Amino acid sequence: MRLRHILLRMEQEVDVDRVVRQRIRGLRLARGWSLDALAARCHISPSNLSRIETGRRRIALDQLVPIARALGTTIDQLVESADDEDVVIRPEPSQTCGVTTWLLSRERSLHGVTVAKLRITPDRPADAEGLRVHPGREWFTVLSGTARLQLGERTILVRAGDAAEFSTMTPHAIGAHEGPVEILSIFDQDGERVHLRRIDGTGRAPGGR
Repeated sequence: MRLRHILLRMEQEVDVDRVVRQRIRGLRLARGWSLDALAARCHISPSNLSRIETGRRRIALDQLVPIARALGTTIDQLVESADDEDVVIRPEPSQTCGVTTWLLSRERSLHGVTVAKLRITPDRPADAEGLRVHPGREWFTVLSGTARLQLGERTILVRAGDAAEFSTMTPHAIGAHEGPVEILSIFDQDGERVHLRRIDGTGRAPGGR
């Protein structure tokens, strides 16, 4: 049992090591940098950097820190798991006040941006959310039906296939027009807190997040 545990841990370390090397090389190539260009930015010789990328040299923490910084990422992002469980999101619906919400991103992912699918029905009380004002911008696209977007004194109908983007410093609310509407929306941290957590009514994001 002890030997199996040791072998499993060694396999996991090798997997993480391989993923880190692939990410370093991938990020370098995505920026159009040669080995020399990245080496100059992280103060590591091109030959050592080449050995790190190809697995001929073990990655030391004092090397990983400047490499991550030069590539505009973090050590956590370089070493995070590549398992399918970290890729596939299986959202659970949260229902209240004529709105069903599916969170399509993990909490605080994508630099604080939350992606959600919402299904709004006409039986949602008109004053369920009211007009909200908060810092930032909001974006949504209509998947089916017609959304009624209220921006201050204006009412704008956004139909299936169309999208809307607006400053959330303008009093705003989204409802359904003549039937259910499904939208895909992107919220920043302020929008997620004001809209999604109010929809859930618990002070937490829908789904207990």
